[in-house]
Order: sequence, then structure tokens, then C-alpha cells
Amino acid sequence: MKKFIAGAVLAATLAVSGTAFAAELVIKGSTTVLPIAQSAAEKYMTAHPEVAITVSGGGSGNGIKAIIDGTTDIADSSRFIKNEEVKAAVEKGTYPVPFGIAMDALIPVVHPSNPVQDLSIEQLKKIYMGEIKNWKDVGGSNKPIAIVSRDTSSGTYETWESKILHGERVDKRALIVASNGAMVQTVAKNENAVGYIGLGYLNDSVKALKVEGISGNKENALNGTFPVSRYLYMFTKGWPSGDILNFINFVLSDEGQKLVGEAGFVPIR
Repeated sequence: MKKFIAGAVLAATLAVSGTAFAAELVIKGSTTVLPIAQSAAEKYMTAHPEVAITVSGGGSGNGIKAIIDGTTDIADSSRFIKNEEVKAAVEKGTYPVPFGIAMDALIPVVHPSNPVQDLSIEQLKKIYMGEIKNWKDVGGSNKPIAIVSRDTSSGTYETWESKILHGERVDKRALIVASNGAMVQTVAKNENAVGYIGLGYLNDSVKALKVEGISGNKENALNGTFPVSRYLYMFTKGWPSGDILNFINFVLSDEGQKLVGEAGFVPIR
């Protein structure tokens, strides 16, 4: 019997009443990687009913922290691990091993009614720093810009900070949301809003903007021409073995990479 649990984080667990599982895997971290991890877990558990996998979000930083603390078997992350995180892990007797599982384009989005089509990196930077406050200053209507951003534990935020803000801070007036899904819902409800999401979360309720004249799509993410492209990762506690290794291999298999594409992201092989 499949059970989907929703709370402060998204979770998906497959359980069979009265059945003792041979193995239980825990996966935590990035909300960007979450749809891939959920789909892969469902497929893997269908083929291996003796294995129970729990998948939850919470952000890349929290996933990597869970690897360091030993409270997860796999950490999903939409950014690479930081040097200080590696140091903290080694001090606790483990060395996180990264597996690139997909590529992504981090796409700026606005309300579908917004006439703006394209923004430069410099324009996005000034909008998010609060230096550009009105859409008319970037070719839009005479309306105030409502900035929507992610919390600092998010790998998506850290990618945006690195590639768009170049280390500068988001304007303090920005509305902070906890996930890609929340970003989509917020921007879809506010005709003045601007946000940014992973490629797999793009739908018709929001409008994707080009960056420097380049569309954020699968082809441009894979060939590296889109300015805000990135790898998506799964980290393990040291080199994996047993069901952890088998699950990682499944994600990287033809079937697993097909699930990556079906989730809206870019297979890496």
C-alpha cells in the first residue's frame, strides 16, 4: 500500500502493512531533486518490494547536514558540497561522495500577464538587490516589482546568489519561500512578481524569461549556453554499497535517466 506523507517537508514512503523490510533507505534534501528522487524510489520499490525508501525535501543544505550527522543514507542537492561541509563530515568520520544525476536550468519566472520577455544578468542582479524597483525600467508596465526568493539553506538560492547576484544579498523586502513549488504558486498569484525555479517545475501558470537572450530549456542547459545551468546531485556517506549503491545505479541507468527526463530535468547520459 502506497502512502504519501506531507508536512513541513514533502515525503513519499512505500510501506507494506505487517511486512518486515530487508532494508530501509532514507533520502533527504533538495526540493529541486525531490521529483526525481520520488519517481526513482517508487520504481525501485516496485522492483524491490523488500526495500522501503523514505524521500523528503527540506533544502540542499539540510540534506548535506543530514549526511554529515548520519541521519540520511542519501542527500539530494542542487549544488555541490562546500569545503566546510566536507571538513565537518570528515571530522565525524565520513567522506561524502557526489553522484551527478541530472542537469537543470534555473529559470527566472513572472506572471503570464507580464510583457517582459528577456532580462540580462545585470538587470536580474539589480532587481534582486532592490536597485530596480519598477517593471517599466526593464521594458515592462509601470508596476512595482515584487521579489520572490528562496531561503539560504536552499541550493537553488545559492546557485542564484553565485550566478546572478555574484555574492550580493537579496533585498530585505523580498518574500522568502521554502520550495520550488511554493515559488511557482506565489508568482502565479501575483502579476508583479518575479521568482526563479528549476526546469522541472516550469508550467503554464508562470512565464519563463530568457536570460541574456537565451532560453532556459533542456538543450541549452546540457550544452552550457544558458547562463544559469547547474548539475543536480545525490551524495552518499562514503562509497555506497548494498541497496544504496543499487539505488544510485538505478538512477543513473537508462530507466532512471528516463525518469529524470519525465520529471522535466535533463538526463546526463
